[in-house]
Amino acid sequence: MALKTLTSTPILFLLLLLLLLLLGFSAASTPRPHPRPCKRMVLYFHDILYNGYNSHNATSAIVGSPAWGDRVTLAGQNHFGNVVVFDDPITVDNNLHSPAVGRAQGFYLYDKKEIFTAWVGFSFVFNSTQHKGSINFAGADPLMNKTREISVIGGTGDFFMTRGVATLMTDAFEGEVYFRLRVDINLYECW
Repeated sequence: MALKTLTSTPILFLLLLLLLLLLGFSAASTPRPHPRPCKRMVLYFHDILYNGYNSHNATSAIVGSPAWGDRVTLAGQNHFGNVVVFDDPITVDNNLHSPAVGRAQGFYLYDKKEIFTAWVGFSFVFNSTQHKGSINFAGADPLMNKTREISVIGGTGDFFMTRGVATLMTDAFEGEVYFRLRVDINLYECW
């Protein structure tokens, strides 16, 4: 009788272990519902790149360029190596001449030769009666995609320690001098 118990114990143990593994894999593959955002905003920012002639209304400038580029014209090869800083107006609609509710301040750098893409880090700094404080963003921006997502990594004031996702969409562009981004912000941590 003792021999029978010893040989069946490892088999029972293995069956129990297999059952637990199967339950674990099925639970991991069950899709979790996405949480609902605690705050949603749609804003536009307008970037006017300095081109050597428009210093009176330029809101961005090339501050770094590769050896084959310069600081007035974006470099060839998908602008690879250019670093641009900006201080762009933010509006609640897509009209450049609408009253600004804040400024988009930060930088973008073109980081691939083969594909037109950038990496961005910036803040929306609000100065309106509706909002005070800032929202901070960072992430890869594959510019050829119709929509792209970047991370909301924090904030201050009304947006203290907020986190979420922002969907970017190029709303308009005029050559390499002007572009307008639609930014659909979904915040999932609001304090």
